[in-house]
Amino acid sequence: MSKSHLHEFFGKPIKTINLGLEGMAEGIEGQNSDVTRVNWSPPPQVVPNLIYTNNGTSIDDANDEACRRINQSQAVLVGMGIAKDVIPGMREDMILHAGPPITWERMCGPTRGAVMGALVYEGFAKDEREAEGLAASGEFTFEPCHHHNTVGPMAGIVSPNMPVFIIENPTYNMRAYATQNEGLGKVLRYGGMGEEVYQRLHWMEEVLYPTLSRALESIPKGIDIKSIIAQALYMGDECHNRNRAGTSLFLREIAPALIRTQKNPEDTAKVFEFIINNDHFFLNLSMAAGKASLLPAENIPGSTIVTVMARNGTDFGIRISNQPNQWFTAQAGRVEGLYLPGYTEADANRDIGDSTVTETAGFGGFAMAAAPAITQFVGGSPDMAFEITREMYEITHTEHRDFKIPAMNFRGTPLGIDIRRVMETGILPQINTGIAHKNPGVGMVGAGILRAPQACFEEAFFTFHNEYCLEKESKS
Repeated sequence: MSKSHLHEFFGKPIKTINLGLEGMAEGIEGQNSDVTRVNWSPPPQVVPNLIYTNNGTSIDDANDEACRRINQSQAVLVGMGIAKDVIPGMREDMILHAGPPITWERMCGPTRGAVMGALVYEGFAKDEREAEGLAASGEFTFEPCHHHNTVGPMAGIVSPNMPVFIIENPTYNMRAYATQNEGLGKVLRYGGMGEEVYQRLHWMEEVLYPTLSRALESIPKGIDIKSIIAQALYMGDECHNRNRAGTSLFLREIAPALIRTQKNPEDTAKVFEFIINNDHFFLNLSMAAGKASLLPAENIPGSTIVTVMARNGTDFGIRISNQPNQWFTAQAGRVEGLYLPGYTEADANRDIGDSTVTETAGFGGFAMAAAPAITQFVGGSPDMAFEITREMYEITHTEHRDFKIPAMNFRGTPLGIDIRRVMETGILPQINTGIAHKNPGVGMVGAGILRAPQACFEEAFFTFHNEYCLEKESKS
């Protein structure tokens, strides 16, 4: 190379791509050079490259089928009912909760508070003290909502006489269920107890439920919840912690039927006011829609797609398509977030709730780029919201056919968490969530973000590898 060519080469501005090491980027910037930062780190360990199962099933083909079923699924609100009458396997002596299985002895504060509150609401106990003794007595069975095609936000408590929404997936003739959303603050799902909590629940049973149920009975084809989620993503929701558009769209769909079927104008007006003043009303509907779309993806031999991701405030658990009845668990994480006045991180319980069904189904925290304003509720910045969604494409099998992100050129949301990709990349699913007080009876104290724990994905991966796969020569 001639001296003139060397001068031309070294005399030009340097543009650098920096992988992960922040100190390197800062040093280059100190030389007045442009640096593009790429948030990357090597995977925590070298893992087997899983391609086929022992019987020759292509894992990619199995995952294609799982995601195809999720994409083709529908989610239609067809009616309502009382939990013990409509939820499969629900009994009078059963309480459903969020997350993987857990005993009373290991339950966290908000889950215990919600169980005690539900027992008082049901009339099984006269006060919280009696409810605590009853819950510990063994007279009631505690089971995960997910074991009954049901999902519950935060503590996720469903007691026998609570009204529930019925979401149907007519493509695969399956149904999912969820309770009505109480709102934020001191509410049962956050472990809240007290007369104001019970009065609200009874009003929801005696006024809200029959009013909504009558309206739904008059709508022959039901309300298309999947379509509302798709529209809400266009309007700035991600349908986990931001549901303003979804709630508004739902109210628009049901409003004419509410008017036509009303029995008491004042009750109807209060129903309107309750929904209007509760931006999170749509959350329980979006969760049940997510569950209804994930159910057909269960039990596909050879599939490594996550079909359940849930937490009970003590444990974080996942289930995968190939092993739909086996939980892989780790300790629930700590949420980094924004706190209500008077509360700090010291007051916070660990991560809790079934609402991660939204991320599992391809929206929620995975669609944060569609809802940059969510960062005002959970912390961070709009740029962070876009970065999170971009990163989630690295650990998912495909993109959603119907859920699109306008600001990303209408790209489909990341869909189909693949435990192989999580292990290969070291990237963990991103979650945004509410924060419950660690003590029973208090309720909501904030909202924030966190990553799913690695240990449950590691356990799922190596269990799948050891039980279903041949060891391959190639490593990733």
